[in-house]
Amino acid sequence: MRNIILKDIPETRNNLLPLTFTRPVAELRIGILTLREKWETLLPGVYSYITEDYLSIKFPCISSPDGDNIIISSHFLPTPMVVQGVEALAPGQALSFQGEVIAARGTLDQTEFELIEIDEIPSFIKKTYDIFLINANALEFDFHLITNGRQSQPVSPTNTVIGDPSKIFIEESATVEGVILNSTHGSIYIGKNAEVMEGSCIRGAFALCENSEVKMGTKIYGATTVGPHCKVGGEINNVVFNGYSNKAHDGFLGNAVIGEWCNIAAGCVASNLKNDYTEIKIWNYPLRRFLRTGLQFCGMIMGDHSKTGINTMINTATVLGIGVNIHGAGYPRNFVPSFMEGSTAGLSEVPISKFLETARKVMARRNVALTNVDEEIFETLYRITDDYK
Repeated sequence: MRNIILKDIPETRNNLLPLTFTRPVAELRIGILTLREKWETLLPGVYSYITEDYLSIKFPCISSPDGDNIIISSHFLPTPMVVQGVEALAPGQALSFQGEVIAARGTLDQTEFELIEIDEIPSFIKKTYDIFLINANALEFDFHLITNGRQSQPVSPTNTVIGDPSKIFIEESATVEGVILNSTHGSIYIGKNAEVMEGSCIRGAFALCENSEVKMGTKIYGATTVGPHCKVGGEINNVVFNGYSNKAHDGFLGNAVIGEWCNIAAGCVASNLKNDYTEIKIWNYPLRRFLRTGLQFCGMIMGDHSKTGINTMINTATVLGIGVNIHGAGYPRNFVPSFMEGSTAGLSEVPISKFLETARKVMARRNVALTNVDEEIFETLYRITDDYK
C-alpha cells in the first residue's frame, strides 16, 4: 500500500487564510469532494499530512517505515494524467509543472529530486477566490468520478427537468420534490440523505452533499457546492460551503467561500460586485494588505465559526477570520480579524472562553463534540491571530 503525504506549501497555505487556519489545504472542498478525497479516490493509499505544527495533532504525518513516501503538494487537484505521472515516479524523482513540484517520491528530509515535467497544465488553488473560480470544472470532474457506472434514483414526476436528465444524479436516500432542475449548463448531484424542498430552482453545476438541505423557494445558480450538513436558502450564485454551515433564509450570496460552522442570518446580503464595476481588491494575510485580484466579481470569504446577524450588509470581497460575529446596520470593514465581534459602531475582542462555549453549542446541534484537540487548536489560533487585531 502506498504511503502518501499531502504537504502544505507554506506560501500557498498562507495565501489561503483564513480558510486554512483550521485545516490543512487538502481538507478544503472544491467541486463535490475535498482535495484529499479526490486523491484518495484516484490514488489509493495510506494518507496523512505535512501541515502547521499546531494542526499536526489532529492531522498527523505518517512516514513509511522504509522511507518510500509519495509527497504531494496539497493545492494541486488530481487528474488522470497527473495521477499517472505520480504512479510512474521512481524513488528520487518528482513530477513538476514549470519547475514547481506537484509530487515527489522519497524520504521526508530529501530535498534533491530528478524533475519530470508534466505534459498538461494541472489545476490548482493558490488564492481563496480560486476555489469558486474553478469550482465548475471541479464539479464536473467529481460528478463523473462519483457517479460513473452507478444508477441515479429516478427523478420524481413532481419535478421539472430542463436539459439532459443524465446529468442529474440523485442518491437513493435523497429527497427532491416539486423542484426545477436545469442541467443545461452543468451537472446536478444530490447526495445521501439530502433534501431539496419544493419551489426551489436549481441551475447546474450544483452539488448538495450528504445530510444537507435546500430550503423552500431557494434560487441557486452554478457553480455552487453545498457541503455536508448544511442548510441553505435565498439566492446563491457560485458559492462553496465547506460543510456544517447555514444560510437558511432569504438574502443574496455570490462568488464566495464559506468555512465550517458558520451562520449567515436572515436577510443578510453580501455584495459580489462594486457599484462602479472596478477591479476588486481583497485582503491578503501574508502581506497584510489588500491586493488586486483581476476580478470584477468576488464576494465574502468566511472563516470557520463566523456569523452574521439578521439584515446585515457585507461589502464586496469582505474577509472574515475565525470566530467573527458581525451584526447591526451599515457595512463592516472589508477585513475583520479573527475572534472579533461588533458592527460599524466598533469591534471588540471575543474572549476565548466565550468563543469555545458558543462553538460547543453550535456543534452540539449537529451531534458533534468540540474535542480537547479542537480547543487546543483554537487557543493557539487565538494567540497567533492577535497581531491582526
